[in-house]
Amino acid sequence: MYTTHTSSHSKQQPWNKGKLVGQRPPLKSHEVWSIRIRLQIDNNIKELALFNLAIDSKLRGCDLIKLRISGVAQMERILSRAMILQQKTQVPVQFEITKPTRDSLQIYLTDTRNDLDDYLFKSRFSSSEHLSTRQYACIVKKWVASIGLDPSVYATHTIRRTKPTLIYKRTKNLRAIQLLLGHTKLESTVRYLGVEVEDALEIAEQTEI
Repeated sequence: MYTTHTSSHSKQQPWNKGKLVGQRPPLKSHEVWSIRIRLQIDNNIKELALFNLAIDSKLRGCDLIKLRISGVAQMERILSRAMILQQKTQVPVQFEITKPTRDSLQIYLTDTRNDLDDYLFKSRFSSSEHLSTRQYACIVKKWVASIGLDPSVYATHTIRRTKPTLIYKRTKNLRAIQLLLGHTKLESTVRYLGVEVEDALEIAEQTEI
């Protein structure tokens, strides 16, 4: 039989007490538009371009912050599609750049007047050539807080998961999501979206006894 000890060690709090674990929730469509409108009202050209591209590209933060202007533009024209080699998996992935995102990038790049070889989103600090993952994470927290969401619940993966989740809900096409996220295995996509659980709950909600 197991016994309960009352030593000081047993009174220590769990490492995850008060911390949120697991997948970060994606943004809902109206929340995406709320953040866009907030950035437009604030005339925050750089962050509007960053937000729009982050949603469209579905890239991990480490890949997004290292994008160069040449990766999304040619001859002063923003591309409608782009491709990068993912840092984590070394697997190439393509992504779309929708017209609203192209427009915001065009305004941002016209305003900054950088060279094609420059990083797309430069850091404010001289110690780094581009935005750091920490800086990006802080910006994401600020975005969600600006529309009344709890910043402790959301993170950079919130932005990465947002468009794939919306696409899946509309199409139920897991293979398409796998390609868009650059996953090598379909199982990774299933776990990433948590679609099995979500689908099961939707079926349960629609079933009355």
